[in-house]
Amino acid sequence: MNQPPVIVGLGEILWDVFPDESRFGGAPANFAAHCAALGAEVAMVSAVGEDDLGRRALEELAARNVNSDCVARSARPTGTVQVTLDVAGKADYVFAADTAWDRLEWTDELRALAARADVVCFGSLGQRSPRSCQTIRRFVGSAPNDSLRIFDVNLRQHFYNDDTLDDSLFLANLLKLNDEEIDIVDPEGRDAEPVARLQALREQHELHLVALTRGDQGALLVGENSVSDLPGVPADVKDTVGAGDAFTAVLAHGLLRSVPLDEINRRACEIAAYVCSQNGATPDLPESLRNPFEA
Repeated sequence: MNQPPVIVGLGEILWDVFPDESRFGGAPANFAAHCAALGAEVAMVSAVGEDDLGRRALEELAARNVNSDCVARSARPTGTVQVTLDVAGKADYVFAADTAWDRLEWTDELRALAARADVVCFGSLGQRSPRSCQTIRRFVGSAPNDSLRIFDVNLRQHFYNDDTLDDSLFLANLLKLNDEEIDIVDPEGRDAEPVARLQALREQHELHLVALTRGDQGALLVGENSVSDLPGVPADVKDTVGAGDAFTAVLAHGLLRSVPLDEINRRACEIAAYVCSQNGATPDLPESLRNPFEA
């Protein structure tokens, strides 16, 4: 019997602190939770504090069927981020400094998990501290050559630089970014036609695929042999937190199954739109969305 693919979220675990409540989050953790909801074997690599938020984070992962054996406990507090929403539901973030996920150490357990990973998803925010940056890059570099190594850019505040972007692109074989991040990752390509721009990025960094999400305007996927450019799915937006992470989760599932890009894109846009219509980054998916590529 074939074993299910092993998918890893790598980086920050934190709590999104909204004006009215705190919600479990962090882009890699959101990605992991969405992948588990879609039926994969999922593990999280991060760190939380020896505090109530850390305990609650581990409970949240367990409730979402995400393995937390490689989530370390740290003397530093569990990460938090203050989230504010504009009238359109778009989020702005201010992150607490020097938290548990900034102290991620390399271990034999991480080496063993990296060696059997089929998918690893990481971003730039998790690399803001030298220690975690080194561990994250070592993990991605230790994954099998045929694994899917997704750099979900996730630019936040000032927590990135050219070296972070260049080194991450070197390690990755898939790039996912949004319509604001692309002008930072590719400032010289602003005037290029979108498909040509993504194709140039893909070739320059020897990537299998580049995915550009454009909010309510849909998404563009450019692979080695095919392109998918689809409009967005209408949604009554409550907040946009976690929508991109849901998109990335569906993208990973579809690529593992060798699903055509148009079908991947369509389903990813549908699920991202549903997340936008709900409060929080990882709402429970309705039954109709839980198996996006089942016949």
